[in-house]
Amino acid sequence: MMTKNITRRKFTKAAAASSVFSLIPGKVIGANEKVNVAFIGCGAQGAGDAHNVNATKLVNPVALCDVAMGTRHTAGTENKFKGIPKFKDFRKMFDKMSNEIDAVTIGVPDHAHFPISMRAMAEGIHCYVEKPLAHTFQEIELMIAAEKKYKVSCQMGNQGHSGANYHQFKAWKEAGIIKDVKKITSYMNSGRRWHPWKFDDWQTGEKMPEGMDWDTWLATAPEHPFSKYLHPGNWRSWYDYGNGAFGDWGPHILDTAHRFLKLGLPEKITAVHREGVRDLIFPMGSTVQFDFPAREGEPPCEVRWYDGTKNKPKAPEELEEGRRLENNGKIIYGKDLTFKGTSHGSPLRIIPESKMKDLASSLPKFGGGSNHFMNFVLGAKGEEKTRSPFHISGVLSQVFCLGVIVQRLGGELKFDLKTKRITNNKIANALIEGPPPRKGWEEYYKV
Repeated sequence: MMTKNITRRKFTKAAAASSVFSLIPGKVIGANEKVNVAFIGCGAQGAGDAHNVNATKLVNPVALCDVAMGTRHTAGTENKFKGIPKFKDFRKMFDKMSNEIDAVTIGVPDHAHFPISMRAMAEGIHCYVEKPLAHTFQEIELMIAAEKKYKVSCQMGNQGHSGANYHQFKAWKEAGIIKDVKKITSYMNSGRRWHPWKFDDWQTGEKMPEGMDWDTWLATAPEHPFSKYLHPGNWRSWYDYGNGAFGDWGPHILDTAHRFLKLGLPEKITAVHREGVRDLIFPMGSTVQFDFPAREGEPPCEVRWYDGTKNKPKAPEELEEGRRLENNGKIIYGKDLTFKGTSHGSPLRIIPESKMKDLASSLPKFGGGSNHFMNFVLGAKGEEKTRSPFHISGVLSQVFCLGVIVQRLGGELKFDLKTKRITNNKIANALIEGPPPRKGWEEYYKV
């Protein structure tokens, strides 16, 4: 499978040439008008996104869309938002009522983020897209280009990027409290869906829920039969559809460090350790190192990622005796201070705690602001700038895409920052694009 000829790049080379959709500037909404929003993905995380965006009280829900509409998976959202049009295929929804939609939430499997977002942006529709931004490095590259071209307001769903950690990291970095960071240890050591699985092949012979639109679920990705080990939720376990622990938790753990330390993209990615390696499914555990070069006044930085329940990093010397690291978090080693954090919006602590107490009176204060969902809606209305737009969250997600490639193949990968190509491994370089889109889905690879 890994030596399969991968030709998706031939579609992306046409990026500047044409688009199958007409150019519509991002829709402008009056100050006193509500945002007409369609919820795409109505179960699991998508249901939560719909609830939270609706809770802003600044939106008018106009449509629901989910490939499993009418099943138990979407029942809660359907019961909450009654009397509005419902669709299984996002293409049919946009064909019928794109002129009635100002914004969408996209809470679907990783592999389907890309085509839905590209169609929405081409219609001038503002997008809230779950993390990671997309399934492959090149898909993200195109989404960043589309955000710019269509002048839409976009937000990736790493909610903590509007929380206390965002405001604190920004304030502490600007004040010089966080400075000269040369090393970060990040970790996600909770169990994952695929950890109990003993197989490494596609599961078949199961009955698909009645009414499920499997063809639209597959979207651009390779075709495999329906299985409960794919839907709902288990798709994250498979290289063909998900981005593993990197995609699920990386945006919640490393987002502020990546942004405010201006990390950008790494020049080297190394699989330091892999355990329970399989061909189709993510490993049981891995340690991946990203080496970022010096940039914009910042020193070179080594970022190590640990996942797997038995692959925990060593606690830092600064952590007091008797204290343990949580399952998910990061340690940031600055020039003079060491910082410990968990995930999402939780603020950093200086360790040891005695040092935090000594410095308490001199640490900059930091405020707050709109939450992530309100920030998205206000962005659609032109009243705020979103905090996790694609040109910021996309580069963060691309880092994790590179991490997924080295998790899969092992070894050390060298990445050319100018050409955005992997220079020492042809198979790894092909995975920047991934497999070619399924027939009939090529149109989304044009901007």
